Amino acid sequence: MSTPSQIERNDFFVTSDPGIEIAVREVRSGNASQVPILLIHGGGPGGTASFDLNVSGYSLAANFAQAGHPVYVMNLRGWEGSTRPDALNQPSENNSPAVTSDEAVRDIGAVVDAMRQRHQGEPVALVGWATGGHWAGMYTSRNNDKVSHLVMLNSLYGVEAPWELQSSFEDPNRPGTFDSSGGAYRLNDAEGLIAAWSRTIPVDDKSQWRDPQVVAAYQQAALASDPTSETRNPPSMRIPAAYRLESYNLSRGQKYWDAADITVPTLVLRGELDFWSRPEDVQALKAELINAPRVETVTIPDGTHYLFNDRPERGRDRFIQEVLAFIGR
Repeated sequence: MSTPSQIERNDFFVTSDPGIEIAVREVRSGNASQVPILLIHGGGPGGTASFDLNVSGYSLAANFAQAGHPVYVMNLRGWEGSTRPDALNQPSENNSPAVTSDEAVRDIGAVVDAMRQRHQGEPVALVGWATGGHWAGMYTSRNNDKVSHLVMLNSLYGVEAPWELQSSFEDPNRPGTFDSSGGAYRLNDAEGLIAAWSRTIPVDDKSQWRDPQVVAAYQQAALASDPTSETRNPPSMRIPAAYRLESYNLSRGQKYWDAADITVPTLVLRGELDFWSRPEDVQALKAELINAPRVETVTIPDGTHYLFNDRPERGRDRFIQEVLAFIGR
C-alpha cells in the first residue's frame, strides 16, 4: 500500500510554441494505476503554489497520487518555471494583457500530449481551478479524444449575469469596457495573494477555516516562483493579465468555447462562498453540456474559492471525494 512518504516528484519541461518551455511536475506513488490527472492553475499563483504545498496533508497533487493516479501539475507560460513572454520582462504598460486563452490551450495541449506518450496513449483527466477550468473546457471542446474526464472548479462560463468583480475590472470612464491600462501583467504581494480569501471566510478568526501554515506556504511558494519578486518592495510576483480581460468578457456573456462541443464526462463544482464563479455559470454549463455522456454539478456548502487549501471539514475533503469518485466511475 502507498503511504505519504512514498510520494515521488519529478520536474521536467515540455515544448509548447517555439521558444516556449512549459514546466511540469509529476507527482506519483508506487500504486499509480488509475487515470492520469492534469491539474491546471488559474489566474493567481502557478501550479506548484496552488496544488503541491509543502505542508503535511495539504498537497492536492499528493492526495490524488495516494489514490493511485499519476498526477501532473503544469504551469502555463508566464507562471513559475515556464518561459515568460517578453512582455513580462518590460514595464507592464508597454504591452497589452499577456497570455491569452488560445496560448493557454496550446500549452495544455503540449502537456497532455507528453502525458499520453508516458501512458500508452491513454486519455487524461483535466482538473481546472477558476480560469484553469475555463482553459480546460476550451481545450476539451477541441480535443475530446484526448480527455477522459473534465472537472471544473469555481470557473466562469460565457453567460451574462451579475459579477461582483465587474466594477473593479472595467474602465471607470467607459462602463462596459475592460480597463486595459494595467497592461501585460499585474503585481501581487503576500497580502494581496490572500486578501480575497480572507474576505470571504465568514468568521473573524480565519484560522478556524484554514491552517496558518498553509497560508504562509502559499504566499512563500507564490513569491518564490518569480525570480524578480525580491527586487520590489514589498516583494511581489508578476501575473499575466489576459485572464482578467477574458474573465470580464465571460462575465458579460462572451463565449470562448461552447459546452455543447464537450463529449466527455464533466463535473462542475462550485464553492458556495466563491467570489469568482456564479451560480449562473453552473446552471448554464448544466443546460448546455448536452453532448457530454455524464454531467454532474456539485455546490459545496460554505466552500470558498480556495476550498482545497482550506481545512478538511471546510470543503477540502468533500472536493477530493467528489473528484476521485467522479473520475473513478
